[in-house]
Amino acid sequence: MEIDEARSLARGLQRLVNEAHGLIDESRPVPDLVARVTGHLSCELKDLVCVTQAFRNWEHASLQRGVDAYLAERGEADWFGVSGQGREHNDTVDLLTAAVRGFERFEVGAVDYATTAVGPDETVEVVTFGLARTTTPDGAPAVIVLRGPAEMFGRQGCRIEVIAASRERATATREEIERLMRAHDVLRGQILTFGVSEHRGNSLVTFLPRPELGPDEVILPEGVLETVERHVVGIGRHAEALRARGQHLKRGLLLHGPPGTGKTHTVRYLMGRQPGVTVVVLAGTGMGFISDAAALARRLQPAIVVVEDVDLVAHDRRLSAEGSPLLFTLFDAMDGIGADADVTFVLTTNRAETLEQALANRPGRVDLAVEVPRPDARCRAALLRLYGAGDLAEADLERLVTRTDGMTASFFKELLRRGVLESLREDSDTLTAEHLSAALEDMLRSQESLTRTLLGAPSPVPAVTHGTHGLSSE
Repeated sequence: MEIDEARSLARGLQRLVNEAHGLIDESRPVPDLVARVTGHLSCELKDLVCVTQAFRNWEHASLQRGVDAYLAERGEADWFGVSGQGREHNDTVDLLTAAVRGFERFEVGAVDYATTAVGPDETVEVVTFGLARTTTPDGAPAVIVLRGPAEMFGRQGCRIEVIAASRERATATREEIERLMRAHDVLRGQILTFGVSEHRGNSLVTFLPRPELGPDEVILPEGVLETVERHVVGIGRHAEALRARGQHLKRGLLLHGPPGTGKTHTVRYLMGRQPGVTVVVLAGTGMGFISDAAALARRLQPAIVVVEDVDLVAHDRRLSAEGSPLLFTLFDAMDGIGADADVTFVLTTNRAETLEQALANRPGRVDLAVEVPRPDARCRAALLRLYGAGDLAEADLERLVTRTDGMTASFFKELLRRGVLESLREDSDTLTAEHLSAALEDMLRSQESLTRTLLGAPSPVPAVTHGTHGLSSE
């Protein structure tokens, strides 16, 4: 009997507390922040529907463009922010509920902004926390909430929340914003690299300037550049015709050869030849973003994915006796891109032998392998002219070519710089064979053996002495 009475008393007290809460809630004025949302939607807080979509950090500027385009179609934007401690931890509807209950003091405040990169030398402001009153595609009221990354609060990426009176209308609004976001994607046609960015507000993607190189600035054996260009640029030029005839567009190019021979330089030329093509460059720590790079390439095609020094990935056997998981991730990404996608994978390597078996076991990933060898005599002469020795007498140029057998493009570039420094030390405005002779002799000294290795030069190298006309062999 005592237990039943205690239970009855407890239920009575519970009803009393609930009624008291109700009376308090009814007497408490609705916060202006909540009223701005519920008043616009003509809907009670408990009936609001919120649809959320998350995006990666580097998509924040594109998401901003999508939201701006959506709002522009519906008139002037009506943005406002939220002030109050702890607002970063809550979804917007939870934040509004807490404000009504009096748990936290959230009020209308200023919109939060950040600066993010949209190109090598261009930045824009993006909303990191703000609400905009607008309408759904069919004209019903809606509220858009744009939120950026808040890493200090454990929230990665950016996101959009659409609040409306029905799920269908909120979803339709979110889908239209995403469509506009893709149509105005800031990454399209850019050269991107993954890693740590020097740009504010963009911790994963760096924008690189597009190189401008002419074919006369790429010194390769006869026919090599034409073959590479035909495979990468030519297929893209005839993409629609190839599709119409049932041919695949996805292609893989492997540039292999000793260090310093011009593989990266060739890739830079390909970037410049296709100004409207999106390029994603992966190197070093950026290798971990292979899957993200492939997804971007598929979405932003025509595109090129460049994987520099892929042999480093192939050699990493720390996690698997069979090879690097990253190499398999790369192959899977190349498979998953789709044969009809206008996407080129360009791989560079100094050690093709480390990749040959892996590529042979997964045929079709690379359909053109091109060697970039050490420059022959014709190429060495062309490199000397390209880097600044074009005014030398042919006899002096020929002696330089003879004495630099096996040297790489990187070696010649440094040789010409040191030759110019020799001329500057003498206050001379003219680069002479004697200046280059002194520079070459300096570079071939035994103390420079590591420098030569880093520039891709062979070992051992021939000795050099001064002759009466600049360079001569002993």
